[in-house]
Amino acid sequence: MQRKVLPLLLLAALSASSFAATPPNTLVVAQGLDDIVSLDPAEANELSSIQTVPSLYQRLVQADREDPAKVVPVLAESWQGDAANKKLTIKLRPDAKFSSGNPLRPEDVIFSYTRAVTLNKSPAFILNVLGWQPDNIAGQLKKVDDHTLELHWTADVSPAVALNILSTPIASIVDEKAVAPNAKADDFGNEWLKMHSAGSGPFKMRVYQPHQAIVLDANPTSPGDAPKVKNIIIKNVPDPAARRLLIQQGDADIARDLGADQTSALAGKPGVKVLSIPSAEQNYMVFNVGNNANPLLKNPALWEAARYLVDYEGITKDLLKGQYFVHQSFLPVGFAGALDNNPFKFDPAKAKEILAKAGIKDAHFTLDVENKPPFITIAQSMQASFAQGGVKIDLLPAAGSQVYARVRAKQHQAAIRLWIPDYFDAHSNASAFAFNDGKASTVAGLNGWQIPALNKQTLAAVAEADPAKRLDIYKQIQQELQRSSPYVFVDQGKTQIVVRENVKGYQQGLNADMVYYDRVSK
Repeated sequence: MQRKVLPLLLLAALSASSFAATPPNTLVVAQGLDDIVSLDPAEANELSSIQTVPSLYQRLVQADREDPAKVVPVLAESWQGDAANKKLTIKLRPDAKFSSGNPLRPEDVIFSYTRAVTLNKSPAFILNVLGWQPDNIAGQLKKVDDHTLELHWTADVSPAVALNILSTPIASIVDEKAVAPNAKADDFGNEWLKMHSAGSGPFKMRVYQPHQAIVLDANPTSPGDAPKVKNIIIKNVPDPAARRLLIQQGDADIARDLGADQTSALAGKPGVKVLSIPSAEQNYMVFNVGNNANPLLKNPALWEAARYLVDYEGITKDLLKGQYFVHQSFLPVGFAGALDNNPFKFDPAKAKEILAKAGIKDAHFTLDVENKPPFITIAQSMQASFAQGGVKIDLLPAAGSQVYARVRAKQHQAAIRLWIPDYFDAHSNASAFAFNDGKASTVAGLNGWQIPALNKQTLAAVAEADPAKRLDIYKQIQQELQRSSPYVFVDQGKTQIVVRENVKGYQQGLNADMVYYDRVSK
């Protein structure tokens, strides 16, 4: 019982109005957690869970904090790539241990990749890029000795791309000896890992109370430097105004996702700092082509008209107050090969012409959206701007976890979605937006978009050995999706985090999983 009582006492203390400051060895983070579906790294694919998983788990390799274009060893000591035989030989760190005290073994790596591919949850498509599927994964992973294993793949990708893929959260290594006893039927411990941790990260789970808080304890045995704080409490505070109050009064050390108005109100206030961090986060709207309840969703004329019914400048400058900038292609600025042109602007007259030429009358659809900024802000703007083009949008606001569930079940007509690349390679986004093999849960697949020609082009790009030719193919794919696709890319983010002035050492990178609490001190 001790395990659950202490977090409740801490939470009670932190919610008390008389509390003047957070405990010295505890970092308190205020943010929304309602989007979380699971904290199992084989399933976690929501913003809040992707931000949390790296504190609990490590991968064989990860993007370098200072230069994310580089892949650096973490649980791997070294590796040898063999392009001709599509193979990586990995030497594991001999001193690496999980938070349980169990030593890292090749069997843990094999178990982790096997369960992630076999469970085939939402992020599994990332590993599918290697050609790994439930029916072949067993033959791709081989133990050589107690500290060495071989990883094989069938897809036409280079060892460098393979390493990028293995740097993603779904490639986190879990402790088989801790997980296996908690497995039920064929779930590889998935139900248990939704609420518990079994990793080697700088922190370990003390308790997770859905829609309330995540409480983490320092893991002093984690490979690398020990964390500087003993505990982290990530509190679910759905209301941005309440988050602003907590950080301003000193009841929270870090506040995330405040929204433009709340962040602007804190700028220059004593005791707090606003950090502005480059981000690869993008917001887009997508039509579910596979939803037969509304045949209009399949019509390319609606897709084209929609591009001219978004008030891009009004959203980014007026509503989101510069926290985002207009960006209209699927590769974010900062990635090699990203298009820097924005060919669309708000033009309801042009949209009406497109719809009239296609014979579309009384256009309407429902729009699933998370009931928090910036998503609800974008959706409400679209509802008004689309109406000027004669298109009616019925908003369906809900908690993030509900929106994720509906989209993954393909029940939506259209949705406002967030996307952040999984690794620093153009294929990360191309394989999501321009690839649908009918198996993986890519963005194109979840929205029923059948694209055999783009599938071939996307596979050709990742297999191209010449870097310049490869980037040229990605530019062509982006241009094709701008020309005709069920996506409307709206903007790219500039993440703003508010921290108390006494918080030192917080780091965050371009991608969602690059949230680092291990060097934070107070």
